[in-house]
Amino acid sequence: MTRDDAFLQFLLRMGDNTLVLGHRVSEWCGHAPVLEEDIALANTALDLIGQTQMWLALAGEVQGDGKSADDLAFLRDAWDFRNALLVEVPNGDFGRTLMRQFLFDSWHKLMLERLKGSSDERVAAIAEKAVKEVTYHVERSRDTVIGLGDGTEESHARMQEALDYLWPYVGELFAGDAVDAEMVAADIAPDPASLRADYDAILAEVMAEATLSIPKSGFAHKGGRDGRMHTEHLGHLLTSMQWLQRAYPGARW
Repeated sequence: MTRDDAFLQFLLRMGDNTLVLGHRVSEWCGHAPVLEEDIALANTALDLIGQTQMWLALAGEVQGDGKSADDLAFLRDAWDFRNALLVEVPNGDFGRTLMRQFLFDSWHKLMLERLKGSSDERVAAIAEKAVKEVTYHVERSRDTVIGLGDGTEESHARMQEALDYLWPYVGELFAGDAVDAEMVAADIAPDPASLRADYDAILAEVMAEATLSIPKSGFAHKGGRDGRMHTEHLGHLLTSMQWLQRAYPGARW
């Protein structure tokens, strides 16, 4: 694998994470429990899609065959996506959605903070802009997880169930491979494993305050970041997300 190939894969991973999660969160638009949450989730989705535009635009530039961010978002099939499995699982109830958001946000902020020091100025600039939005995302999802976890008996049970369900998807975020090794060697991005200690410390603090128990299992689903094995849910998501472009190829507003 050449460094350019690895760089492209890294950019797709960052952009696909925000694209797929942005679409998932947008599915709450008009369906959230209260209006304030509806607006907050819609804004989170917009932030993530905006970040996707930056990552995938750079990926298209690096790929060098004239593809735009829209091309990469709407004209790839499921096996070409490089997002972590965590972001493609269905929303479930409101508690599961916010638990997934917190688990992702906590990793996302740590990654972006490190990417601000990237040797690639374009990556550093994207991270500098995105981390400002993600800092808010973390604050909001953290407070919601604590509020629901340490809330009523029912909200506590739902949040614990959400954490138990999502926990096996967390480990993939920290599993390095040849792509990551190339990025570390070029000082473009950190080794994902190097983020784990800080991540675990954040989770331990928040889950204690939320009166939730972190599962002890070390098992981790893998396959999304390298495209080997996505869940069946990604194909259904893409069917919805890519419908207009597939039905009317090349259509523009």
